[in-house]
Amino acid sequence: MSSLRDFHDQTAIVTGAGGGVGRAIIELLLDRGARVVAQDIDDSIRVLAERHPEAVVAIVGDVADEDVADHAVEAAFDRFGRLDVLVNNAGKTLNKPLVDTLAEDWDDVMRVNARGAFVQTRAALRVMQQARSGSIVTVASYAATVALPEGSAYSASKGAIAQLMKVTAVEGAPYGIRSNAVAPGVIDTGFLNGIRPDGQEYLRTFGSAHPLGRIAQPNEVAEAVLFLASDRASFITGALLPVDGGFTAI
Repeated sequence: MSSLRDFHDQTAIVTGAGGGVGRAIIELLLDRGARVVAQDIDDSIRVLAERHPEAVVAIVGDVADEDVADHAVEAAFDRFGRLDVLVNNAGKTLNKPLVDTLAEDWDDVMRVNARGAFVQTRAALRVMQQARSGSIVTVASYAATVALPEGSAYSASKGAIAQLMKVTAVEGAPYGIRSNAVAPGVIDTGFLNGIRPDGQEYLRTFGSAHPLGRIAQPNEVAEAVLFLASDRASFITGALLPVDGGFTAI
C-alpha cells in the first residue's frame, strides 16, 4: 500500500492533526504524494510543518472558528495552489449520564464535533464547487448509529455529522464532489488522556466488545479514510463506512 501515489500533487486539509488518527492520516497522505494543511488547536503541530516544510502547513486554531476554517482553505491555495480533500477528524468526547450532563457540556461537545465539521465543510465546499471536484471525509463514530451509555452529547454530535455528510453528498454531487464518513469503534489513541490518567489502558478494555477481539489502531482508520478520499472510491458518496471490528454487526 505504501507504494501507492494516488494523492500525487493533491492538497488535503486535515483537522485534529495532532491526535493519533490525525497524525496517521497525514503520514499516509504524505507517503502517497499529497501536500497537507494540518489544523489543530494544539501548537505542537508546528513541529510537523518544520519536519516537512515543502509539504505541510500548520494552522493552529479552534476547529469550530469560521475564520480558522477559511484560513485553512486560503493556506491550501496560497502554498499549494489547490484543495482536493478535506478530512474532518477533530473531535471531543464526554462520558456522563444524561441526567448529569450540563447544558455547557452539551454545547462544548457539539461545538467541536458538529459545528467544527460544519464550518470546515462549508469553507471547503465553496471552493470545491468552483473547481467542480473534491472529496470530503468525516470521522464519525459507531456512536452515530448505536446507543452508548453515558454518551448522549458525544453520540448526538456524531449522529449530526453523519447526517451533515449525507447532505453534503447530495449537494456536492452535481459538482463532482463526494462526501463520505468512517464510523470507527474504539481506537488506541490518547483521546481520553485529558479525562482520565489511564486513558489508553481504559480504551483497551473495550477490545472484547468488538467481535475481532481488540480495538483499532490509528493507521487502520486512516487507511479507510484515504480509501474514501481517493479516486479508488470514485462512485462512493453519502456512505458511512463502519471501521469497528464488527461491533455494529452484532
